[in-house]
Amino acid sequence: MYSFPAPPRQVLIGDAAAFVGITARTIRHYHQIGLLPERERGSDGRRRYGYTEIIWLLWIRRMAEAGISLDDIRGAFDGTTPDSALDAGGGDEIADVLTRLEDTLAAQDAELQRKRALVQRMRALGSRLGLLDHLVSGRLEDAPEGSLRQDDLDTLLVTERIFGPLGAIVQAGRFLALAGDPALRAASDRIDAAEQALDDTVCVDDPQVAQVAAERHAFETALMHIIEGSGQLEQDDALLDAWDQAHPPKHTDEA
Repeated sequence: MYSFPAPPRQVLIGDAAAFVGITARTIRHYHQIGLLPERERGSDGRRRYGYTEIIWLLWIRRMAEAGISLDDIRGAFDGTTPDSALDAGGGDEIADVLTRLEDTLAAQDAELQRKRALVQRMRALGSRLGLLDHLVSGRLEDAPEGSLRQDDLDTLLVTERIFGPLGAIVQAGRFLALAGDPALRAASDRIDAAEQALDDTVCVDDPQVAQVAAERHAFETALMHIIEGSGQLEQDDALLDAWDQAHPPKHTDEA
């Protein structure tokens, strides 16, 4: 039977790094982030690493090679020391480490699946429409294909950011009405252009101001009549009721 040479009980950081297959700088980084407890310096001012630290480093390297981040490894090792994990009864601690690590990876996988579903939805609906909340994008399903402008969707994205999905749902009715009536859309464009022409060089008492204001009022009145007659308000009410049911108010007990 061949006898194997007995390894030294303690080695310097360079030897430990060479054995594990990493660098001394990597070990120092593990110390800095709390992944590997820092050894006390000897009388010669140098740190030495024993069997438990070497095994600990091998674990870290094996997990890192599997694609597990150092933060996740550190979280799994939280509350565990090399000595406690490697002693005679350390099997439970090792199992706990692996359980915590598996839980972390499962949570990350669930989050990754959620993000993937969002990207797939964006691709299916189109980049701009897919960025909106599903309630808002669903509200726009009745719009004729190609009738919604990019500016419409960008405006809804801003509205959703400020007022939430409910505000964007209400505003979506306006764009649906414009999308379904080319003449109404043309009138909206004409009034928008007239308003933009009223720059700082136009006095507030200029007759153009009153004229454009009157045109805007007439347009908004006509638009509201079209929205009311289309049944959109009832659809909005149904969506708002569904939102309220899905997001009941949180009642806090009074102190």
